[in-house]
Amino acid sequence: MVIARLPAEALHGRRFHYYDLISVGFVTVLLCSNLIGPAKVCELDLPLVGAVSFGAGNLFFPIGYIFGDVLTEVYGYARARRVIWAGFFALAFATLMSRVILALPPDPDEPFNTALQPALETVFDNTWRVVAASMLAYWAGDFVNSYVMAKMKVWTEGRYLWMRTIGSTVAGQGVDSLIMYPVAFAGVWSADSLWAVIAFNFLFKTTYEALATPLTYAVVGFLKRREGVDVYDVHTDFTPFRLED
Repeated sequence: MVIARLPAEALHGRRFHYYDLISVGFVTVLLCSNLIGPAKVCELDLPLVGAVSFGAGNLFFPIGYIFGDVLTEVYGYARARRVIWAGFFALAFATLMSRVILALPPDPDEPFNTALQPALETVFDNTWRVVAASMLAYWAGDFVNSYVMAKMKVWTEGRYLWMRTIGSTVAGQGVDSLIMYPVAFAGVWSADSLWAVIAFNFLFKTTYEALATPLTYAVVGFLKRREGVDVYDVHTDFTPFRLED
């Protein structure tokens, strides 16, 4: 199939084969990263480094950035923006409903609730600071990632995909980490611990993204061939505060 290099505005109203599936995958990874990952702290004994502790959510976040890179590279910033907002609303709804479920009184006649309610509270009862920090960091970091990705594609005339994916992730993850941990834990953790966690998580996520570059190349190439387009955000309105293309 011929791949057409088109400005983003030329695709208004066009239907794609895989956009919906990629969008669902992005939102799914986002929900997993916030609902499954944060509840567990893992420890790995790495060669030359020693024991390293990290939140399990770090396994999901870089995958989300890969989805974000693919969306922006193949479908353009405007369509990535719609998915970022979809993820934000999904995360807000999941957070709200988790609070509702926790607040509902457990049935005292059900013995299983004796163990279930405290377990649910341990896993899902995050403080308002952690919830606010997570949502704000996701929103800002993903928009920065998509913006940098789209701008670099225009500047490089579509070359050096590896540079764009890594460069956008450095920017997006930098913003994400600098918002998430200070907003959630400043005044709770010591300054040394706070900066150590920021540094480790930033390096972990960007390294993860760099190692996944061959996979990103493969997915991007497949989607461009099947969709028959290569989108450039030449005249795109980059405001995050809209949903239409």
